[in-house]
Amino acid sequence: MTPNTILLIMFGGLTLLMLSGLPIAFVLGGLSLLLTVTLWRPDAVVLMVLQVFDTMRSEALLGIPLYILMASILQRSGIIEALYQAMELWFGRVRGGLAVGTVVICVVMAAMTGVVGAAVTAMAVLAMPEMLKRGYDPKLVTGTICASGTLGILIPPSVLTIVYAVTAQVSIGKMLIAGLVPGVLLATLYIVYILAVAYFKPGAVPPGAGERVPMARKLASLKSLVLPALLIVMILGSIFFGIATPTEAAAVGVFGALVSAALRRRLSVDGLVGAATETLKATAMILWITIGAKAYVSIFTGLGGADTLLAFIRELDVAPYVILAVMMLILMFLGTVLDEIGIILLTVPVFLPIVRLLGFDEIWFGVLYALTIQTGYISPPFGYTLFYIKGPLPPHLSMATVYRGVLPFLCLQIVGLLICAAFPTMTTWLPDLMSN
Repeated sequence: MTPNTILLIMFGGLTLLMLSGLPIAFVLGGLSLLLTVTLWRPDAVVLMVLQVFDTMRSEALLGIPLYILMASILQRSGIIEALYQAMELWFGRVRGGLAVGTVVICVVMAAMTGVVGAAVTAMAVLAMPEMLKRGYDPKLVTGTICASGTLGILIPPSVLTIVYAVTAQVSIGKMLIAGLVPGVLLATLYIVYILAVAYFKPGAVPPGAGERVPMARKLASLKSLVLPALLIVMILGSIFFGIATPTEAAAVGVFGALVSAALRRRLSVDGLVGAATETLKATAMILWITIGAKAYVSIFTGLGGADTLLAFIRELDVAPYVILAVMMLILMFLGTVLDEIGIILLTVPVFLPIVRLLGFDEIWFGVLYALTIQTGYISPPFGYTLFYIKGPLPPHLSMATVYRGVLPFLCLQIVGLLICAAFPTMTTWLPDLMSN
């Protein structure tokens, strides 16, 4: 059987099984075992087992359950509610202020937790009713929450970034820090758009309402920023200055989350059990997908699929950026049908040799990777984030409203992606400072 035929069978079988609705971990693992026995030989199964065992011994993966545990504890600590209350006091009377404040809080939450679903769900529960009550356009409300809530994919400490770094075998610390500037860039684009809507489309945003709040009360509300700021500095600062590895910084983050919950009198045995249970479920899902993807990629490489693909790329008479654009479009599509961990584990081992062949920087490509997956997450009609907001959505609003609301932010996302692609130093200058 020719390598081209093997490549077609592997990708075709994977596509068909994923369309069947089976869990991706079992699709990858089961297909890998079947292809090994039928296309290779039964005793080659040991290679698949050794690859999986090598991945499971990775100390870098220890950071994933720690960051998830930190996010779960912070969700129960009351910090998010306190941040929203402070934001409402400061921005409530400003035209478009609640939407701008929602973006800012999502940035802070992303820098504290690195988990996408937490920000979207929390802001849908806290911010959406207040903005709708004050007369904000429902499309602007839902679009702001969906887009801003996905910043956790990019802004450190992103779990997705850790998985990419482990899979691509690049520095986790540099990969985490590289997402900071692009994440702030996207948040800035969102805020500029919201302010533009507020001032050029008056009907979409109320002129500014709410009670006049004394300055003393506003200043007092800033104490809710102290704990999040300290937590962010502890995590990102320790990574950037080389004081701690990303895994050690995750442990520090868990300790900081426990202290935050204790100071707010939200630390309880039931809360810890709930956080630990959520962490166990999420980590088990990620590791099962890791096992399946590692098995699939080992067989894909062993059967000559990677060599065939690279030979095909070498024969193409097109510019490297055209090939890069095709890879980004594939990722964007996959972002609408697969979770981000599965996309990374499945495609990074296939795409990374191509990236090295074309001479692109792997850290820069990782940021583009995260930006593209984030774009897929808010792409109608199947983007994951759109369904995170479906539960808290008021009965009088339909998913069509969410789809229309997210389209301008989708365009802004693509603009941010193009900016980062055109100016690689925007993503690499901070990581480069770490090595100095």
